[in-house]
Amino acid sequence: MTKYIEEEPSDAGLMGAIADVGGVTPEALRLLLTLMAGYPIAAVYTKYIAEVPFKTLHHIFFFSCGAGLCYFNYGADTYHSLLGILVTYLLVLFLRHNIKLMIGLNFVFHMTYLLLGYFFTSSNEYDILWTMPHCILVLRMIGFGFDVSDGLKAQEALSNEQKETALPQVPSLLELLAFAYFPSGFLIGPQFPLRRYQNFINGDYRQHEGNVEAGMRRLATGILYLIVCQAGLSFLPDSYFLTPEFAQVGFIKRIYLLGFWAKFSLYKYISCWLLTEGALIYIGFTYKGKDEHGQPDWSGCSNVKLILLETGNTMEHYVQSFNVNTNQWVGQYIYKRLKFLNNRTISYGAALGFLAIWHGYHSGYYMAFVLEYIVVTTEKQITNFYDKVVLPRYGHFLNNSDVYKVLYFVALKSYNIVYMGWCLAAFVFLKYERWIVVFGAVNYYGFIYLLLWAAFYQSYRHFTRKSSKSNEDVTGATGAKSKTQ
Repeated sequence: MTKYIEEEPSDAGLMGAIADVGGVTPEALRLLLTLMAGYPIAAVYTKYIAEVPFKTLHHIFFFSCGAGLCYFNYGADTYHSLLGILVTYLLVLFLRHNIKLMIGLNFVFHMTYLLLGYFFTSSNEYDILWTMPHCILVLRMIGFGFDVSDGLKAQEALSNEQKETALPQVPSLLELLAFAYFPSGFLIGPQFPLRRYQNFINGDYRQHEGNVEAGMRRLATGILYLIVCQAGLSFLPDSYFLTPEFAQVGFIKRIYLLGFWAKFSLYKYISCWLLTEGALIYIGFTYKGKDEHGQPDWSGCSNVKLILLETGNTMEHYVQSFNVNTNQWVGQYIYKRLKFLNNRTISYGAALGFLAIWHGYHSGYYMAFVLEYIVVTTEKQITNFYDKVVLPRYGHFLNNSDVYKVLYFVALKSYNIVYMGWCLAAFVFLKYERWIVVFGAVNYYGFIYLLLWAAFYQSYRHFTRKSSKSNEDVTGATGAKSKTQ
């Protein structure tokens, strides 16, 4: 980050001064201003352009606003995204009738370009460089390539999900640029298909009301989460967990401090997603249909399920509620496209592997996704054991005990906090020499308890199978003896 600031001396001016007052980097301030810019852009579009029938004007407005904001953040490095969009457009234009070649080249080009970008720019921190919006663009262009290929297939060959995103016609370059640089979507997401952008431009969502009020509520929620995040991380900064002082704190306090720090760290991402989602709702882009009360549902581009996130008790709840949009994209364009493997475990592993590679080279990403897979699998094993072994034997007592219900709630919440800290540490600290210090400071408790459970569960399954086999042998022998007699 220091190197990047030295390369951009202009940040030492007004932007740098304002950033110093706010206690953030100039890059972070530019990011926040860009997210907030989505609201006046939405207001201008709604008042002056939305009803204009000339669609080219809409595309020019969104492309110019988005590209301008991209230049505001990254200057000349904006050419990286322009090049990526142009390459995809040319591939689609000339190779779309050779589906496998077009999809393959599009995928390989974007992933290779992104990884080269990571290689030449990455540091020990989560850098706010041109690679941040570029990783969003990579998914958008790869998804666009798949949607074009789906548009060439017969309707009966498509799933319902694919029918909603398939593109029977190739858009113009200007439309693709407007889609890629959509002001409240190019920087940190969310992901959405070109068909949603086309529906929006066509006015399909315009007859529905309540988007402005819903957008402002999302904005207020985002500001609240941002305030809590800043307050929490000022009390528990990342650097604290690398110090000897943290390692000397009592063990129970240590793991809870790490858990609360992880919560505040998540809020950093959540607050940004809420701010950009609010602008998308305000402009009327996120219509999803009617809710259970018959009112317009504006959650079509939501990247976080706040209620599930705050009330959930397991790691799987975090997975289901955090970065929802990206997970849906991976599910639609990676996991489900591997259906031909006929193996869900391999497909799931490949999807997680893709996500890790997409994030970058740092070992922390890979450790985080490996832990996600192990912990979610372990949770399913524990749930299965509890439902099939514990409840049949003791359910009549446990379900009628108020004390047990309180203990059960406290245990789940404690697990939720404590293991989130363990699982997120590698993702935030990125490099092995940093996250291993944090793991060591908490005595590797996450690995230890996972291994203890694995040993118990596998032993239980082994002896259960052995006991079942012995019972079958005894039953078989008894039956044979009866027949002989």
